[in-house]
Amino acid sequence: MKRAFSVFTNKLFSLLLAFLLISTAASATPLQIYGTWHCGNDACTWGTVRDMTDFDVKNHWLIDRGDAVPSVNLVVLSFVNPLKLLNKTNDAQTINGVPVGMNQQVVSYFTSHNVRVMLSIGGITFVSDWNTALSTNPAQLGLNAAALAKSLGVGIEIDYEENTTPNLTGLQSFINAYRSQLPYDATGANAAARLTIDVGGGDRFLIALDRKATSDWLTTANPVLDYANALVPSKQPTNAASAEGNWQEHVDGKSNFAPPILPLAPAKFTGSLYITSGHNALPECTTFSSSLEDSTGSYVQTVAPNGAGTTPGMLGYTFWAAECPSTRNVCTTPPNTCQGGVGAGARTYNVPLPMPPLRQQ
Repeated sequence: MKRAFSVFTNKLFSLLLAFLLISTAASATPLQIYGTWHCGNDACTWGTVRDMTDFDVKNHWLIDRGDAVPSVNLVVLSFVNPLKLLNKTNDAQTINGVPVGMNQQVVSYFTSHNVRVMLSIGGITFVSDWNTALSTNPAQLGLNAAALAKSLGVGIEIDYEENTTPNLTGLQSFINAYRSQLPYDATGANAAARLTIDVGGGDRFLIALDRKATSDWLTTANPVLDYANALVPSKQPTNAASAEGNWQEHVDGKSNFAPPILPLAPAKFTGSLYITSGHNALPECTTFSSSLEDSTGSYVQTVAPNGAGTTPGMLGYTFWAAECPSTRNVCTTPPNTCQGGVGAGARTYNVPLPMPPLRQQ
């Protein structure tokens, strides 16, 4: 009798476990964004016109994870200097305010493989130039950014890393001007209409910017920006719980701040991870089974809304950064390409190509 009861309870336990696994799988939301920032071969300057044969050798892993399918569905060329864009500067490295390396040939290299392209304006190097541009003529900067997006068929990312006193009035004018030319497009059909923003890894960096973006620009009821990227922290998280803790702050908001930061819908942001560190390519680049994009994958696909949005799961991941992000970092060029990490993740998560219309709730 005891044996029969034991067999029964074991079967019952197995059925319950199977039910839980099926329920978890059913509640997982497929990734929609799986992208990388791209710094070119000169530490994010893009100050020379690239030889496209050499560019392909250095970056082929991005469009071929080993089975002729791209490793990512988004590349963000980084960075455009906002002040040069405002002034439409022409110099040895810039044409009409745009780095000469960010040209149609590079854009087409990716878009011809169904990889969406965006340009990032700013970065930590250009905080003071953002401040100057926003205090000078933010609306004209927005119009220039929209014209650039239209001319190359790309989206625009706002990377304004002023941590203490961001010019939010000026940034609002920039966004208003951009949207006057390229209205919000939930379908994603018009690549140039894609306008995003970078926020801190969690809610404790870029606080004022995060508060404004979450309350006014990233709402599900009346969205102005398409989504946010939760930036990489100062160094790679040591485990999944650490990375997820940062992202959960966006989902929860910070009610104890004065004023508070409201919760952000999981469907309105991506999480970011490093793929290189110093002289080493990280597992996130080379070894998916040991990577944070593997160990955080369940969380990213299932995190529940907590005050904003209705669907579970973040939009996906954005990696820092392809090719040569700094003079102190190893480049993601042969032999340090990232098919084994980023590319294997794209295959594991069945990342869609081209990027589909993004979830709105």
